[in-house]
Amino acid sequence: MMSTGVSTSTDKIIVDKSRSHRNKAVSRAVRSTRERLQTATGISPGFEREMLQLHIASAAQSALAVPMVVALIAAGGIYLTEEIGLLAWAVLALSVHAIGMLVARRARKREIAAEDVRRWYRRFLMAQVLMGLAWATFALQDCGRCTGVTFEFYKGSSLLVALAVTAVSTLMLRNAILCAFLPTVAALAVSAVRTPDPATVGMAAIIAAALAFLVFMTHRLRYTSAQLLSSQSEKDDLIAELEVAKSMSDEARRRAEEANLAKSRFLASMSHELRTPLNAILGFSEVMSTEVLGPLNNPVYKEYTSDIHRSGQHLLNLINEILDLSRIEAGKYDLSEDSVHLVDIAEDCIGMVQLRARAKNITISEQVESGMPAVWADEKALRQVILNLLSNAVKFTPQGGEVVVKAGWTAGGGQYVSIRDNGPGIPEDEIPVVLSAFGQGSIAIKSAEQGTGLGLPIVQAILAKHNGEFILKSKLREGTEAIAILPAKRVLQSLPAVTETQAVAPRRKSFA
Repeated sequence: MMSTGVSTSTDKIIVDKSRSHRNKAVSRAVRSTRERLQTATGISPGFEREMLQLHIASAAQSALAVPMVVALIAAGGIYLTEEIGLLAWAVLALSVHAIGMLVARRARKREIAAEDVRRWYRRFLMAQVLMGLAWATFALQDCGRCTGVTFEFYKGSSLLVALAVTAVSTLMLRNAILCAFLPTVAALAVSAVRTPDPATVGMAAIIAAALAFLVFMTHRLRYTSAQLLSSQSEKDDLIAELEVAKSMSDEARRRAEEANLAKSRFLASMSHELRTPLNAILGFSEVMSTEVLGPLNNPVYKEYTSDIHRSGQHLLNLINEILDLSRIEAGKYDLSEDSVHLVDIAEDCIGMVQLRARAKNITISEQVESGMPAVWADEKALRQVILNLLSNAVKFTPQGGEVVVKAGWTAGGGQYVSIRDNGPGIPEDEIPVVLSAFGQGSIAIKSAEQGTGLGLPIVQAILAKHNGEFILKSKLREGTEAIAILPAKRVLQSLPAVTETQAVAPRRKSFA
C-alpha cells in the first residue's frame, strides 16, 4: 500500500510540476534547431553518420554499376583498337572496385559509432583514390595502330561516363568524386603537356570542366540532403514531444474529470447534511424575529435575527443551486416525467415573480399560442428553468421596463418558451462567460443584486436532460432574450396541419 501511494504521488508530481519546465526546454531546443537550419552554411557534424550510412546503402545497391561500365569500356576499346592491354586494365579496375565493395560490406555489418565515423570516412576515400588511380591508368592508355582522333574521342567519352557514374554512386560521400578523378585530370594534364595536340588538350579540358561542375553539383545535393535529414530529425522530435504532451494532457484531463466527478458526488451526497443545520438556523431565527416565545427586550437583537434569517436564506439558495448542478454533473439528477402543459407552468412562474416586478414597476406581458398540447417532461425541473429565466429578466430590467413571455411551436414541431426583456443586455463576448458555471458578466457584477452565476448553467443542464436546447440572444443596450426549447418527441400530440386560410391567433395577457 505504501509503494502504491508513493507511485501515485510521484506520478502527480511529474504531471503537475515538470511539464511547464520541460516544455520551455523543448521550445528553446526547437528554436535553436530552426535557427541552425536557417543560418547554417555547411553540413552539421551531427549528420555525418547518417550521410555515411546512406553512402554505404547506396554502394551496396549500385555494386554492379561500376563493373558494368568497366566491362563495356574494355570491350569497346578492344573492339576498336585490338589492344589486349585494356583487358589487363579492366582486371585492375575490377580488383580495386572489389576492395571498395569489401570495405562497404564490412561497414554494413557493423554498427558505426559516432567516434568511428572519421575512420570509416577515410577508408572509403582511400578506396576512391585507388579507383582514381585505375581511371588515371586508363587515361594514360595509348594506341599505336589508331589514326586520327578516334581513340582520344573513345577515351574522353568513356571517362565522362565513368565520371557521371561515380558522381551518382558517391553522392553522400564528401570529396569522393574529387579523390576518384583528380588523378585522372592530373594524368591528362601531363599528357597534354607532353603531346600538346588539340585532341589531348581538349579532352583534358573537358574532363577537368566536367569534374569541377560535378563537384559543385554533388556538394549542393549533399547539402540539400543534409537539410532534409535535419528537418526530418526536427519533425521526429516535435512528433515525439507532441505525443508525450498529449499523453500528459490526457492524463491530467482524466484526473481533473475524476476530481470534478468526486466533488460533484460528494456535494450531491451531502445534500441532507448541509440543508438540515441550515434549516434549523432559518427556523430558529424566524421564531426569534417573530417573537413567538416572547418579546426581545433589546431591539438590536431583533435586527440581528432578521439579518441571520436573510443571510441564511441567501445561503440556502446558493447551496440548492450548487447541489442541483452537482447532482446533474454526477449523473444523479433523475427526471420525474409526466404530462404537463408548458403554458400553465409559465403562467404559474409569472405569478411567482409578479410581486418583485410590481415593486420595480415592470410590466410582464404574455403571448402564447392557443391549443398547445401537453409535453412529457419533469414539471418541477421546467418550473425551475422558467423561474430562473424570469427572475433574471426582472432582476436586470430597469424601473418601468417590460418583460415579454412567449410560448409556441418550433419549426421542427417542438415547443418553446421565450423570455425577452429590455434591460441593459449582455456584450457578445461575455455570453460564453455567463453560460459557464459561476460566470457573471460585467453588468451582473455591477448590479446590486448579484447572483451565484449558476442559474443559466442549471437551465442548460436541465434542458439537456430533456434532450432540449437553450439559446441566449442579447444586444448591448437593447435587451436579452432567453429561449428554452423542448424537442418534438416530447410533445404528446402532433401539430395539426395548417391551411393557408388558417391563422394561429395568440392569446395576449398583460400583467402590470
